[in-house]
Amino acid sequence: MFNKILIANRGEIACRIIRTCNEIGVKTVAVYSDADIDALHVEMADEAYLIGTAKPSESYLKSDVIIEVALKSGAEAIHPGYGFLSENAKFADDIQKAGLIFIGPDSSSIKAMGGKSEAKILMEEANVPLVKGYHGEDQSIELLKEKAIEIGFPVLIKASAGGGGKGMRIVNEGDDVEQEINAATREAISSFGDGKLLIEKYLTKPRHVEVQVFADNFGNTIYLADRDCSVQRRHQKVIEEAPAPNISDKTRKEMGEAAVAAAKSIGYKGAGTVEFLLDIDESFYFMEMNTRLQVEHPVTEMVTGVDLVELQLLTASGEELPINQNEVEISGHAFEARIYAEDPDDNFLPAAGNIKYLRFADGFDDVRIDTGIRETTDGNIETVSIHYDPMIAKLITWGASREESLLKLNKALADTKIIGIKNNISFLYKLSSNQNFINFDVDTKFIENNLEDLLDNKEISNIDLSIASAVVQNLRLESLIKDQEMANDDTSPWNLSNRWRNNLTREENLEFRIGEDSKNVILSYDDLEDVEVRIGDSDSISVNLSYYIDSFSAEFEIADNIYDVTYMNENNNLTLIYEGRKIELYWNNPLNDNADDVDATHNLTAPMPGSVVSVNIKTGDKVIKGQPLIIIEAMKMEHTISSPIDGVIDRIAANIGDQVDDSLVLVYFAEA
Repeated sequence: MFNKILIANRGEIACRIIRTCNEIGVKTVAVYSDADIDALHVEMADEAYLIGTAKPSESYLKSDVIIEVALKSGAEAIHPGYGFLSENAKFADDIQKAGLIFIGPDSSSIKAMGGKSEAKILMEEANVPLVKGYHGEDQSIELLKEKAIEIGFPVLIKASAGGGGKGMRIVNEGDDVEQEINAATREAISSFGDGKLLIEKYLTKPRHVEVQVFADNFGNTIYLADRDCSVQRRHQKVIEEAPAPNISDKTRKEMGEAAVAAAKSIGYKGAGTVEFLLDIDESFYFMEMNTRLQVEHPVTEMVTGVDLVELQLLTASGEELPINQNEVEISGHAFEARIYAEDPDDNFLPAAGNIKYLRFADGFDDVRIDTGIRETTDGNIETVSIHYDPMIAKLITWGASREESLLKLNKALADTKIIGIKNNISFLYKLSSNQNFINFDVDTKFIENNLEDLLDNKEISNIDLSIASAVVQNLRLESLIKDQEMANDDTSPWNLSNRWRNNLTREENLEFRIGEDSKNVILSYDDLEDVEVRIGDSDSISVNLSYYIDSFSAEFEIADNIYDVTYMNENNNLTLIYEGRKIELYWNNPLNDNADDVDATHNLTAPMPGSVVSVNIKTGDKVIKGQPLIIIEAMKMEHTISSPIDGVIDRIAANIGDQVDDSLVLVYFAEA
């Protein structure tokens, strides 16, 4: 076994590798960019070295600098994690040339599977089933269009060198082919430095099922269960589970053996994943092989009891696999939910910025959190950078059955609270509660087909308004306590936190605004801690501020039920989180007249920080609402920004190559 390894990665996966190394006594070396100087993986490692600026191409993709640090630190091997250099054959070669060990497959295997087109040719020779498609060298637009028509719509255009949904487009008709080919090529070059594409038939109701394989240096190759990864948005996985449900033992065995055959055909070593499309008749087709550890590997670990990182270290250090195929046992069921900084209500647009409150679920058996971000429940700030993937954490659960594991996932999501940045917690909660998902009526279009039910319900109930009222009272109570502490006079009736009065019960009106809709609430109370809430003609609801937790969280007793509520107030914009729901509303505070400013001109602003890659308009152009105007690249994806109105372009404030901040005006419209 190694004494010391370097981890050529950051965030969640770096922390996860460090945890296994700590358990088995292997010392770790971290590398970091100047944006990650205070990152958790830097703190956890035994040693850490600055390798460059925030931009990945100037830090985490600098293979020569990383190898130099490994040699300097005395590391014997380098673990690439996933993403960045993990599937870079030259990096693997350069590590070996430097006298170090690459914790992964040989460069020849990476090359063989690195290009999706070339991989499909190899799999055809190995008799692994393939879906109909084109993966040739001729990449002219005319030929690609011709092949798409020949295959038959719908077709899937994919970056040959890619993954994670980048450079991937579904085309339903011929008129869109050229536009989507250009977009996929552009995104593929940006993400992978390689614009080569492949085209294949798009199955209309497939599942995405993958098989974990593992091989050592002695010719032993096994498969360790399968995973269903069908629940995706933008072709990126959201919730994964193992083993894949509703598959016959016969198909499961055949798929596992096909995965092993794929690995053996290229002399594979280490951890790898063979991905298949599974049709409704249980026919399966090779998609690609990932020559690295997968993001979703924890679900396999939970059902097999095998630490895949430890297995990577063992086999890379020259030891034989400690288990054979007959010894692989599957126990129970596991789920993984990926918690992202993104806005599900805005087409899952990635978010960047500061997390002011983060509390993960705790007190559960068989719940695991993999993250590269610290909990922060006291106002300290953790940052999600614009330069890297927007994943905050992975929440993993295990149960003796799928039903039990799913219940744990649902409860753990409800108990995970994030304030200060857009995130998908409530979306994941609704997904895990969705009856179709519970019944596993699932394919790769599950989110698309159920989107309306999965997004936040904008309707506000009386309980919601009561909770909002309780939050307002809590904020007032907190303010009064602070004022009393400042006054330092406990005897004065003017400093009592219960707002003592010598006349009748106080009654007042609160006004909340949800979008264009206003809601009025009448409060009656003798003190701030016990309140009667009346909404319209409804009966009064009793509210008690029963237990104050911290500046962002409290428990309220409302109508004899206890609600654990996390909240934030910024300029009277309230965010409330409880029972897996997130509610945003504006409190019309008469003591504060900082109402939201509305941009009456509808000028186009950047929804997030990023780099401008395309400007599709010029001054004087007439445009219609919804017309694509500008494309921004951020967090490894392209985002098209469309016109909010019918109008005329007055001025364009962004050029190709510009780095823009969120809320910066990109396009000005002429006044009507």
